[in-house]
Amino acid sequence: MKKPLSFLVVGAGSRGFCYAKFATDYPSLAKVIAVAEPRREFREKMVREHGIAPENVFSDWRDAARAGRVADAVAICTQDAMHEQCVMGLARLGYHILLEKPMAPTAAACRRIIAEIRKRGNTLAVCHVLRYTPYTRAVKKLVDSGRIGDIVSIEHLEPVGWWHQAHSFVRGNWRNEKESSFMLLQKSCHDIDWLSYIVGRRCVRVSSFGSLYYFKAENQPKGAADRCLDCALSKKCPYSAREFYFDKLRRRQFDWPLDVIDTSLRFTRESVEKALREGPYGRCVFKCDNDVVDHQVVNLEYEGGVTASFTMTAFNAGGGRRTRIFGTRGTIETDDSSTIRVFDFLTKRTTTIDTAATAATVDGGHGGGDIGIMGSFCRAILNGNPELIVSGTDATIESHLTTFAAEASRKSGRVVEMAKFVRS
Repeated sequence: MKKPLSFLVVGAGSRGFCYAKFATDYPSLAKVIAVAEPRREFREKMVREHGIAPENVFSDWRDAARAGRVADAVAICTQDAMHEQCVMGLARLGYHILLEKPMAPTAAACRRIIAEIRKRGNTLAVCHVLRYTPYTRAVKKLVDSGRIGDIVSIEHLEPVGWWHQAHSFVRGNWRNEKESSFMLLQKSCHDIDWLSYIVGRRCVRVSSFGSLYYFKAENQPKGAADRCLDCALSKKCPYSAREFYFDKLRRRQFDWPLDVIDTSLRFTRESVEKALREGPYGRCVFKCDNDVVDHQVVNLEYEGGVTASFTMTAFNAGGGRRTRIFGTRGTIETDDSSTIRVFDFLTKRTTTIDTAATAATVDGGHGGGDIGIMGSFCRAILNGNPELIVSGTDATIESHLTTFAAEASRKSGRVVEMAKFVRS
């Protein structure tokens, strides 16, 4: 019997704990034996949950690198701007690398990561988790089987959700492009990558439009305070930090996003109130230092004339992605990233496929994608089958460059030719 793949987790935040949980649920495939995390409370929580030995506990990934290779693989779950340094420092030690998306905030950094991986020969899987869901596997199988003929066009929507936008992209870590990266890369490179995977052709042209429409100072209501705890309008504001986070506390939902704001991990009324009064998550959404867009559309043309349109917007209830795939012999539609409706032009019949009903992994986040990528990554290495990783170097750099090109189009107001963009 093979030993499970051993992991060093770099970055014990929400994503780090998510992938580490796989080791708890599937101990025959993975085991977390080391952690690198600067925040004491989060580091100690990882140690407790996985029984990590003291010699494998580090406050910084550089300390872990100096200790040599202590595990088979590393899950890099740091902030976006730290990815390149982590990969460069750990790839030379021979680690198999699971890298949280996006790869890096710039196209040049992404290229350097790919070059390093190819030079070293490491196994790399970038966490484009949407590729690994039961839903995506079912859609891909339908498309590749010719069930709806040739794909002609696709409509794809990512409903970010008003509260998620406020939490992560107005008040949170990904609010400011200089501190993280632009919105399309950090939130929706998932979706640009997913479209590339489903279409199965190279993108040749892209255009994009979008802006920061609502979450800015001129839209702050008259009489509003700069912090929600001091605001007389709190009860009437759908973006009130007081109402949102205290509701999570009342419901005893002590995971994401509450563990992001209360870094003490005490989850008491006092600790949450202190976080909202002193930290970034208690700010009025109209008085933050955010600059990333809150809505964006992307138009893509693939080889052979296939087209796709993608919309990312904050202004909705959130939930699963919603997609329409239009083929020459039928259509595929979904409103929840789990239930698929296939309409056949010839028989005029609709077939419904519920991927959630039969998927044991659907409870793992991202519709089962978090568990899916961990399972594929571990099995690929343990069984010597790299084809199980469908988000490796070639696929990832292609979809990342398409995302960078879309943002270049948004900022320039021009259609971007991918061939020219890649050469530049």
